[in-house]
Amino acid sequence: MSGLHWSLSERKIDLKIFGQVISRISDAKKLIICGHIMPDGDCVSSVLSLSIGLQRWGKDARPAIDWPIPHEFDGFPFVETIDSFCEDMVSPDLIVAVDSSSADRLGRFSSFLGEGVPSVVIDHHATNSLFGDTNLVDTSFSSTAQMVLRLLRFMEIEYDQDLALLNYLGIATDTGFFRYSGVDETVFRDAAELVKMGADPAFVAMQILERNRIEDLYLKRDAISNLELCHSGLVAFSYLNEGAFKKYGVKEDEFSGFVNELRAIDSVEIAVFASESKEGIAHVSMRSKTFFDVSFVAKAFGGGGHKNAAGFTMSYGGNLREALEEILSFIGNVLREAQPDNPS
Repeated sequence: MSGLHWSLSERKIDLKIFGQVISRISDAKKLIICGHIMPDGDCVSSVLSLSIGLQRWGKDARPAIDWPIPHEFDGFPFVETIDSFCEDMVSPDLIVAVDSSSADRLGRFSSFLGEGVPSVVIDHHATNSLFGDTNLVDTSFSSTAQMVLRLLRFMEIEYDQDLALLNYLGIATDTGFFRYSGVDETVFRDAAELVKMGADPAFVAMQILERNRIEDLYLKRDAISNLELCHSGLVAFSYLNEGAFKKYGVKEDEFSGFVNELRAIDSVEIAVFASESKEGIAHVSMRSKTFFDVSFVAKAFGGGGHKNAAGFTMSYGGNLREALEEILSFIGNVLREAQPDNPS
C-alpha cells in the first residue's frame, strides 16, 4: 500500500473525493455500474472492473451498458454479465457512471438520475459536465480504467487474473496501446502492476487488433474511396452512409477505428470520420496528433471528449457529405486562429 499512496500523492488526487466515493458506495446496497453508449475498451473495462471489485467488497453491483457489446470483447471474462436496459428494472440505491462525460451518454439508464437516484461519476474526460452528486473527474489520467485501478487498490480489493486482465484492457485501448501523448511513467507502472497480477497483454492485443472480419475490410475500402484532404493537407475526412453498413451486414457502431487510420496519414493533424447510423443521423469521430483540440470542436456540436480524441452525433438534412462541410469549415476557422501563418 505504501507504493500506491505514493502514486496517489504523485497524481495529486483529492483523497477527500476518494473518501466520498467510497462512502457513497459503502452506504448503498444495490448499485448499477453504468458505462456509455457505443462502448469502447475503456468503458467495458471500467464497468466490469469496478463491478467485480465491488462485488468482492460485498456489494450487489451490476454492470450495465445501454448498447450491444462489440464483438471484439466476446473473449473477455464476465462480459456476458453486462446488463442492458429494461423498462421494469428496479431503481438502484446508487448509480456509478464511468467513462461518461454527460448524463445523456448513459442512454436510458440516465432515467434513474431523473428519478433522483444518487450518483457518482468516475471519469477522465476534460469535457465532463460534472453531472453526478459526487464527481471523481481527473483529466491527468490516461483512462478511466487507470482511475478504477487506483480506487480498487486504495480499497484493498484483491486482484486475480481475470480482474487484472479486464482492468488492463481499458488502459491499453484508451492509450492506443501506449502510443498517445497522455502516456507517462505512471501508466507503464500501473500496466506493469496489472501484468504482474495476471493480465495477458498479448491476449488483449490479439482480441482488439487482430479480429477484423472480411466485411470490415470491404467497409474500409469504401471509406478510402470517400477519403479527402483539405486545409493544406492538415485535415483528412471520410464518411460512410447507412447503405454501406447494410450492404455488408455490419452495424454502424461496429466500424469505429477508421478515424485512427486517417490520423496516421503523414501530413494530417486532424482526422474526421462520419458514419450514418440511419438516414439523417450520423456519429462523427475526430482525432488529432499534436496541437489541435478536437474536444473544442466536439463541444461546439454538442459532444465531448479529449484534446486528441472526441466526437458527437449530428442530425442533418440532405446528404452526409454536404453535412460535413459545416464541420470542416468550423475546423478551418479554428486552424486559422491557431496557425495564422498557415494557409487554408
